[in-house]
Amino acid sequence: MSRDRDPVGRPRNARPRDALGRPLDRSDGAGSGVGSDSGSGSGEARIPDDLVLAGPDAARLADELLRAGRPFHAHEVLEASWKSGPAGERDLWQGLAQVAVGLTHARRGNARGAVALLSRGAQRVRAYQAAAPSLAGPYGMDLTAFLAASDDLAARIERDGLAGIPDAALRPGLTVGN
Repeated sequence: MSRDRDPVGRPRNARPRDALGRPLDRSDGAGSGVGSDSGSGSGEARIPDDLVLAGPDAARLADELLRAGRPFHAHEVLEASWKSGPAGERDLWQGLAQVAVGLTHARRGNARGAVALLSRGAQRVRAYQAAAPSLAGPYGMDLTAFLAASDDLAARIERDGLAGIPDAALRPGLTVGN
């Protein structure tokens, strides 16, 4: 079977995925659209490969997905912003995407991957903050609280493993006041 490709030939993966981003059999069907429930047996709604959102909209959608316990989908939104956003924001979006992947690993039961990606992502966001200190909380994001939650979660998982981690710890908020 050949790989899915977009009209220009870039690889795409149209396979349906479960709530944690794991590919399902193609026969399970595929959901469509952002944020909709695609029904049982058909996988989760996909974030479009060509998603382009302005910074505030990307932060808001990623926050909604993280708080809903859908970090894989938040990662896709954040990755789209890192690829389509201004070059000066690359570390911000890439770091946030890595934290979301760390949360995905935690939900999938991969403690080692969770700690690595939570830590790496937080470090990248801090590099962005150091380079642009006047933009410590762009687009309504509360980076201080988000990074503290990431650091705390990584330390708890490294110390105690994934057992006993409350669900709320895996749903950090990204924006202020939600």
